[in-house]
Amino acid sequence: MNGMDINEILRYLPHRYPFLLIDRVLAYEAGKSIEALKNVTINEPFFPGHFPHHPVMPGVLIVEAMAQAAAILSFVTMGAKADDKSIYYFVGIDNARFKRPVTPGDALRLNVALTRHTRGIWKFAAVARVDDAVAAEAELMCTVRDLPA
Repeated sequence: MNGMDINEILRYLPHRYPFLLIDRVLAYEAGKSIEALKNVTINEPFFPGHFPHHPVMPGVLIVEAMAQAAAILSFVTMGAKADDKSIYYFVGIDNARFKRPVTPGDALRLNVALTRHTRGIWKFAAVARVDDAVAAEAELMCTVRDLPA
């Protein structure tokens, strides 16, 4: 089980500010699981509009953070890194549930486990927590596709 700092994360994910939602990988085991961290700050670009009187991280971005952790797990499992010849698509979300709001100052801990990899489709069980409280959970499906030349 290894971790990753932001420099290594940037080699695995094509996302950049303001859409990079992983700050650190705490641990991972290729082909099995990953634990990543998103530090939520008041400086996030979505907080001025969601909501100015009570800032809450949008649920879709929590799910996106889980998908980015899943992408890192997929790439380390494949022994590959993000490049400009392919793209990692989010292709499905099942059973998404939101249990508590995520607000500035929270450390969002993302736990993602690979449940199946068949015919190019990766399936994951994902949970996002703040401290010991579940903030969100979902089953995710993703795929890697080659881009046209």
